[in-house]
Amino acid sequence: MSTSVLPPLPEMLATLIASNSVSSANPQLDQTNQPVITQLATWFETLGFQVELMPVHTTHNKKLNLIARYGEGTGGLVLAGHTDTVPCDEHLWQSNPFQLTERDDAYFGLGICDMKGFFPLIIEAVKPLLTQTFQCPLVVVATADEETSMDGARALVDAQKKLGRFALIGEPTNMKPINMHKGIMMERVSIFGSSGHSSDPSLGNNALDAMYYVLGDLMQFRQKLASQFNNPLFTVPTPTMNLGCIHGGDNPNRICGSCELAFDLRPLPGMSTEALRDSIRQRLALIAEQRSIDIELNPLFPSVEAFETPAKSPFVQYCQQLTQQQAESVAFATEAPFLRSLGMDTVVLGPGDIAKAHQPDECLPLSRINPFIKILQQLIHHYCISSAGLKVT
Repeated sequence: MSTSVLPPLPEMLATLIASNSVSSANPQLDQTNQPVITQLATWFETLGFQVELMPVHTTHNKKLNLIARYGEGTGGLVLAGHTDTVPCDEHLWQSNPFQLTERDDAYFGLGICDMKGFFPLIIEAVKPLLTQTFQCPLVVVATADEETSMDGARALVDAQKKLGRFALIGEPTNMKPINMHKGIMMERVSIFGSSGHSSDPSLGNNALDAMYYVLGDLMQFRQKLASQFNNPLFTVPTPTMNLGCIHGGDNPNRICGSCELAFDLRPLPGMSTEALRDSIRQRLALIAEQRSIDIELNPLFPSVEAFETPAKSPFVQYCQQLTQQQAESVAFATEAPFLRSLGMDTVVLGPGDIAKAHQPDECLPLSRINPFIKILQQLIHHYCISSAGLKVT
């Protein structure tokens, strides 16, 4: 192993930013992440990591996960992140989003904080530690399609990958440890009636009329959830349901033959998305029977469960100690529930700012880089070089 052949940090960042790995539900925008993954594989192999490239079969393009392991045994630390980015409006950027730019004491580029920039920081953190003996493995996981389907993380769960005991996800959190976030469901209600001439309602079955009752029932269900579930650790302490868009009918003088509603629901930790979907289906079935009409409920994409690692977890507490920040909740979703389901205490912690993600001129302040590298080094030393990574408390 020779770290001398690795590029300096700015060059590594620039290489990853230059590789378009946009993930999008629009096939015309969607790109493969293979160049990013193969570049990371080369760098980690240079450091002496054992690298596995894992195909992700459910994506539009051929995409991969990377699992890079240093050290033997069980337990240890997982450092995880995604290699894809959202699309961008290049004309709104002050600089080329696919070219690393330094100005105003920050690095700018698509994915610099969310979250390609995480991987070169891992490399910088681990390089000086490789002369020491690792008691437990360090595992770096780089996934595909977090920004759309989370298929990369789902593939890890489907394969029941044995990764480690503790996991840190480097999403942008302003250097604050995050131990919980809400889940997300996006659902579509489809109502199928029958059209006819509007002068005689008996000639059809109006889907918009039925949608009136569906909307009222969903709003009642929303109120019921808000009265039953509350977590004061969230800025919005109750589950939320947003009735997002509705489409139906084609002309004022025709009975509406079909109508669709799309909504999102954000459950709290401890709430099951499948149980919520079952409850909604039962309520819709009653309306369908009463209105003699067909109503379907289908997910727009597979749901993401809410996430929580208990505050009493030694991993949460150690992250709090390192950052001198109390663990918090966030509104956005991450791959944390998937890693949690694989048996790992998981914390989301990264140097970027979520307010800068998915925006023109995404950036990472230079002042955050060295402090975050130090945090990573302390985590690696604690959970891989000392014996703390063996603990299963």
